[in-house]
Amino acid sequence: QVQLVESGGGLVQAGGSLRLSCAASGSIFSINTMGWYRQGPGKQRDFIARISSFGSTNYADSVRGRFTISRDNAKNTVYLQMDSLKPEDTAVYFCWCGQGGGDYWGRGTQVTVSS
Repeated sequence: QVQLVESGGGLVQAGGSLRLSCAASGSIFSINTMGWYRQGPGKQRDFIARISSFGSTNYADSVRGRFTISRDNAKNTVYLQMDSLKPEDTAVYFCWCGQGGGDYWGRGTQVTVSS
């Protein structure tokens, strides 16, 4: 099993920045993919960004150029630097880990962007 714990959410004004962290523990493989999803009020959970163990990244069009995903393999931690935040970025942000054919999720952290 893999446990994921997010931190760093909060309230920020439009145009501001936040940095989310996700610490993974448990049965962590050396090769996996970690990422972030978000779910806005009344919406489905959407992909935001992912990063492989080797540092290869992918982003959703809605955040490309504003958000940056990174990871520290030694700490089993993935980060999401969010800049130029918009009110439409308001959502619960979930950390995800894919390894060994399984999907693991954190409980989420709330990000609220005021206009």
